[in-house]
This record gives sequence, structure tokens and C-alpha cells, in this order.
Amino acid sequence: MSVKIRDIELGDFPLLLAPMEDVSDPPFRALCKKFGADVMYTEFISSEGLIRDAAKSVQKLDIYEYERPIGIQIFGNNIESMLKTTEIVERTKPDIIDINYGCPVKKVACKGAGAGILQDIPKMVKMTAEIVKATDLPVTVKTRLGWDDNTKYIVEVAERLQDVGIEAISIHGRTRKQMYKGEADWTLINAVKENPRMKIPVFGNGDIDSPEKAVEYKDKYGVDGLMIGRASIGYPWFFREVKHYVKTGEHLPRPTIAERVEVCREHLDRSLAWKNEILAINEMKRHYTNYFKGIPHFKAYRTKLVTSMDLQEVYDTLDMVAEKFKDFEFYPVES
Repeated sequence: MSVKIRDIELGDFPLLLAPMEDVSDPPFRALCKKFGADVMYTEFISSEGLIRDAAKSVQKLDIYEYERPIGIQIFGNNIESMLKTTEIVERTKPDIIDINYGCPVKKVACKGAGAGILQDIPKMVKMTAEIVKATDLPVTVKTRLGWDDNTKYIVEVAERLQDVGIEAISIHGRTRKQMYKGEADWTLINAVKENPRMKIPVFGNGDIDSPEKAVEYKDKYGVDGLMIGRASIGYPWFFREVKHYVKTGEHLPRPTIAERVEVCREHLDRSLAWKNEILAINEMKRHYTNYFKGIPHFKAYRTKLVTSMDLQEVYDTLDMVAEKFKDFEFYPVES
């Protein structure tokens, strides 16, 4: 049965691209869409930054028709600011407004935004209710299990958020205190899904790093879909590979060197078209390791890619990689 956020059809088992700061920008989202992501989310946008018209926050509102359905994600700790932000976001006509109650980084969480609001559940519920009332768009939430091991109230929290009108929830299976360490605990995500009062889609997030794990967690924890984050950085093929494995139980061939260089160049070209050269070169650096993971004796090329600030040198290095490793074959993954 197709999963829906209000009247947005997402298919039987949708894969969502997680909102990742300095990663989930339009160039990267375009590639994830091309390789099978069903729903996009923007990088999270600071409510205070947006209402002050900060250039970085405003630029994150850029969305494109081919990305739909797309959600714009917002965060903040002041309800009035979040309502003004909702109004600004609505004008850009996304399909969804997503509220970030999950970001664990200190500068966000310690100001009571992101995962910081998990220390004040009544405020979290009130803010959500106000945002739902303020927009005609479907509102979704991304959050964590709780602030720490003593406050994993996610089953009750998810129900309360549903009661004030959210239309889907994505849950990262860690507490704020865990940051990204240790293993994600999906048993509580499953408990949210199994709660007989829950009617909205429940998406799981955390540690999905292979097609096998995607299928295992789908079957074991019963979630409506998966939100994919780190596994897609520098590897947008991940969405296609998971979908194929869910459908057939078989692995697709791994992308060849030629494909990797081609998509990596497309990513860089799109980044250059969307942002300034220095930023484009810098922000691509986090992707190179995964684009070329598993190639032996690659260290010298990787070093060049992640240290060079000269655009021509980066292109030349990619050409050298394509030529030097053209005969290298990635081992097929055993089904």
C-alpha cells in the first residue's frame, strides 16, 4: 500500500534524503533524486537567520520543480520566530514543512533548538501545534529518542505531536547525548510504529548503511520508510541500490570508475553553478572519499582532491583517476 503524507503519494516503501547541513544542497539533491530518492529535505534553516534575511539561510530556500516532493526544514527555539519563518517558507511553495527537533550539535541544541527542545516537551508540542495552525502545508517532524537515556519519551511524544496535527514523523534512533556514537536503537522506533493510536507514517533513521540492513530493518521494525543520511554522502547510488534490493533481494552491480567520475564531475559542476567557486570546491571535499571508496592505492589522488583549491587541478585529478583506474573492477556484492 502506498505511503502518503496527506495527499502526497510516496510509493510502497519510500526512501527519504535526510536533511544534512552543508550536504543536502540542491546539487546533491539533484543526484539523489536521479538515483531514486522519493522525498527530499533541504538543509535545516535557522528561523532567526531567515527572519533577519541572512544570506546563507535565504539561499537554502532554493528548491526546484524536479525535486518534488520536497520539504523545507526549519529550526529554532522561539515560537514567534518559527511562525514568521513558516510564513516565509510557505511563499517558496514547498510540498512539506519539516521541523527539526533532532539536531544534536552544541550551538543548536544548547540554545534550546533542534534536539535541545527534547528537554521541554510541552514547548515542543505547543510550537508544533502553532506551526500546524499557521500553514496549509503538511507539517512533519524529525526528532530523536530523547535528550538522554533517562528521557526516551518518544512513544508518548510522537503521539502528542500527531494529536496536534503533524502528518509524518522521522525518528533518529539515538538520544541527543549519544550524538552519532554507538548503535542506533530501533526498538523504540518500532514501539512508536506499533502504538495502536499512531496513524501517520513513521520513518526510521540511523545506521542504514547497506541494502541488506535496509531490508532487515524494514522487516524487523515495521517502519513505513527509511530516511537515509550518511550512507548517501558521495554515493547517491545508495537509493537505487536499496530499492533494487527491496524489490528483488539482489544487488545491482557497483558503479564503475567511469560512472563515479562522471557523477562526481556532475556534482561539482552543479555546485559551481549554484554557489561560489571556493564554497563549491570546499563542500565537495566531504564527498570524494565515498565517491572513490574501495579503490586500492588511491591515497595520493584523494589527498589531491581534498587539499586542492585550484578548480582546474581538481578536474585534472578526476581525469587522471578515470584513466589510471579505468580497468579496476569493483567486486560485486554477494546476494
